[in-house]
Amino acid sequence: MDKLLFLVHRLPYPPNKGDKIATHNMLKYFSTRCRIFLGTFIDAEEDWQYLPMVEEMCAETCIIGISPKTHKAKSVVKGLLSGEALSLPFYRNAQLQAWVDRVVAEEKPDAVLVYSGVMGLYLIDGKMPPNAGTLLNMEDVDSEKWRAYGEQKTWPLSWLYRREADKLLAFETKASLQFDTTVFISKAEADLFRSLAPECADRTTNRTQGVDSEYFDPSLSFEDPYPSDSRVLVFTGAMDYWPNIDAVTWFVNEVLPKVRKAVPDVLFCIVGMRPSPAVRKLGERPGVLVTGGVPDVRPFLSHAIAAVLPLRIARGIQNKVLEAMAMELPVLASSNAMTGIPDDEAYVVDTPEETATKAIALLREGRQQKPAARQIILDQFDWNANLRRLETILTESSQKAQENASS
Repeated sequence: MDKLLFLVHRLPYPPNKGDKIATHNMLKYFSTRCRIFLGTFIDAEEDWQYLPMVEEMCAETCIIGISPKTHKAKSVVKGLLSGEALSLPFYRNAQLQAWVDRVVAEEKPDAVLVYSGVMGLYLIDGKMPPNAGTLLNMEDVDSEKWRAYGEQKTWPLSWLYRREADKLLAFETKASLQFDTTVFISKAEADLFRSLAPECADRTTNRTQGVDSEYFDPSLSFEDPYPSDSRVLVFTGAMDYWPNIDAVTWFVNEVLPKVRKAVPDVLFCIVGMRPSPAVRKLGERPGVLVTGGVPDVRPFLSHAIAAVLPLRIARGIQNKVLEAMAMELPVLASSNAMTGIPDDEAYVVDTPEETATKAIALLREGRQQKPAARQIILDQFDWNANLRRLETILTESSQKAQENASS
């Protein structure tokens, strides 16, 4: 494998949220093995400063800036008028398409790696490079996320989200059929897609997520970021993401009052960038601290008593769970949050009563290290092993394509 066309829906740096952690590790891994032609978007103004770090790992880049709010409004109108999934006009860009077409024609990449199903729109319907191995890393069954949103919302959003689920599944199926291999983040996600799109079953497989276990190392020492008179439960994640907003809102409304009656000095700390107005409002409640973005999440994990991750909507494997386990922090999580992760060393709870009871018990015990949880991470969620699997799939696919062309 000499030249890799890598299409990603968001700049793969900094590795500060789920998709960017994955794509950053992919970029770092493959940049030492082949020449990378990267096409992607920047949707946060602060990410422009990281451009040089990304460009130095690539042979060539095409990086387009977009404004999420403006883009979102335009994509809704365009999608409703065209009858397609609203996600597609959001990511469709003439400049990026022209760049992809030129790279395919002039550079003739021998492998294609696409991260996020919607980015497949740049290559399907006859735009693939000839004789190249192609891999579509969908990560999650994104259409089902929209279906879950629809079940949580009232009309008209319920209708809009269900429409998106149906339209996006049709696109995911079409795209998958035009790539050699479609990869999901877990066996559960791959099995779900096979059930929804059985015609894609023979080209669907899965990998798993990874954690930088040297970075998330409980033996490292960090200054305590919390008030000295509090016992802390922590939630980490991007706080402009609706499933995270929903999770912390549910916990503050349904669980925290019960916990505070038994443990008055409990502090529920919500750590994550770009907190929505609703999340900031939660910070005004007794026993709740909203930090906003922080340069390093590890001190907040290191000095908490437990990570509380009560996700009611979750797709794929949750990095926030893996990072807490890597830090040997007790994890109190919903069954949705634990999908694809062994739960032997976590506390799985779904009702307000169960969650409150276990949270109270953990707070009264004080911080307990969970070395067995870290061992699960070391054994099953290693990035290099994970990415070697992708490399093998791409290499074999590329070799097969070239053999077919010469026969």
